[in-house]
Amino acid sequence: MLIDSSTLWFFGTNTYVVADGPGAAAVVVDAPPDPSGVASLLARHDLTPIAVLVTHGHIDHAGGVDGIAGPTVTAYLHPDDVDMARHPGAQLEALLGGQAFEIGDAVVRSQFSDLAAGDRLSLAGVEFDVLFTPGHTRGHCCFSVPAEGVLFSGDQLFQGSIGRTDLPGGSYATLMDSMAREIMPLDPGTRVLPGHGPATTLAAERRHNPFLQELL
Repeated sequence: MLIDSSTLWFFGTNTYVVADGPGAAAVVVDAPPDPSGVASLLARHDLTPIAVLVTHGHIDHAGGVDGIAGPTVTAYLHPDDVDMARHPGAQLEALLGGQAFEIGDAVVRSQFSDLAAGDRLSLAGVEFDVLFTPGHTRGHCCFSVPAEGVLFSGDQLFQGSIGRTDLPGGSYATLMDSMAREIMPLDPGTRVLPGHGPATTLAAERRHNPFLQELL
């Protein structure tokens, strides 16, 4: 299976493409408002997008959906985060402490197909399990590919850290409950591909991530 990524836009979001191989149909995981960056990532392997999986509704993960979604490309997002994706201005004010920031075309107007806990999506020849992991936002989801031992963790789990919970809709207690319920039971060898920063493994995070120690 082909998995590649680019770090895009102002907030350094990791956007991933997943496919059977070069020249194939592909799934995009998270789409910041950087259409040329997403297009370059797809073109690198001559991939044709058929779906966008959005881990959560923050602008740096959902703001570029309109540049990809269309009649042949379905965008998926948990319904609890759709309103957030449609109103990114308030998010930026919280993220930047009130600084002005030009959002341009980052307001998402595309229709979303709903994600739900326990869904298994078969897309571009790849099976994705939907893990409902609220806490960073109310509708945050991670995407597991069990056959490959890969977890797209969005802003749930990072190398050495976890997602912020001080933004609207965030809750530390909820995020840690999600971590205990959905993430910690995964195979320790699972490769974690986060929404920001370097890749890691669940085993490494169980050993070194201070936030996970209370769950062991």
